[in-house]
Amino acid sequence: MSEIYLAGGCFWGLQQYLGYVRGVGATTVGYANGPGNAVAYEQVCAGAGHAETVRVTYDPDTITLVQLLSRFFEVIDPVAVNQQGNDVGVQYRTGIWWTNPADQAAIETALGELERVTPGRLAIETGLLINFLPAEDYHQSYLDQNPTGYCHIPSATIARARKTNHLAPLEYEVTQHSGTEAPFTGPLDHEFAPGLYVDIVSGEPLFLSNEKYDSGCGWPAFARPLAPETLTEHADDTIVGRPRIEVRSALADSHLGHVFTDGPAERGGLRYCINSAAVRFIPLGDLEAEGYGSYASLINP
Repeated sequence: MSEIYLAGGCFWGLQQYLGYVRGVGATTVGYANGPGNAVAYEQVCAGAGHAETVRVTYDPDTITLVQLLSRFFEVIDPVAVNQQGNDVGVQYRTGIWWTNPADQAAIETALGELERVTPGRLAIETGLLINFLPAEDYHQSYLDQNPTGYCHIPSATIARARKTNHLAPLEYEVTQHSGTEAPFTGPLDHEFAPGLYVDIVSGEPLFLSNEKYDSGCGWPAFARPLAPETLTEHADDTIVGRPRIEVRSALADSHLGHVFTDGPAERGGLRYCINSAAVRFIPLGDLEAEGYGSYASLINP
């Protein structure tokens, strides 16, 4: 396990949010990088100089530091100085502090990417951890004990983190950030056994194996969805000069991939190009045990 120290406003909400990230093993709230080795909450609030901070222990084999920081960046205003949400003061400054000098390169990589997409100057303090003093017991997992307590992180963001905490980093990047896995790398590209493909976030049934074919594009391809209402379509102009139609799941709003009009004419002419990381394949023989038995009769064995 590795550790990193993250400051991003009130530590109540940040601890709960980070606790839902897959690969995070433990979190502790406390006060970091201030003068002295003894301080109480009242002193921190009075401007003693410490930052409300979450010590994060994580498994680097499950989530890299760069991926973890990407999740952290989702819930902070990276250009705000001594403020997050309605909380103002030096104790609410943002910071990334490490104990392992080898982490510095990864942190600089993550900050470089953030800077590329962020207007304004980043106001995130970085460096070796000076000190960390665990906060009083009543602050630990505060929002789990007080669900109606204050949190500067929107409740919808916390709910999304809870809903997606089973996702691997690539699955999260694809479904939540409209990412794309590298072609010919997805495990489902050449999966042609009979079965059902469901949204990896919600389990919503999306595609039957009957409609899957090898398009040679490097991603799983389907001629049509299980039902038109299971998907939503959106204009995608992210690639200049190459307008596309994005496909998302209707229930969970997961990014799945894109639909093109270069599919086999005899099958309707469409190619639903779907990321392996966005769906889960359930073999025909496992449908009943997993609660999808009603779909078995629709699948060609």
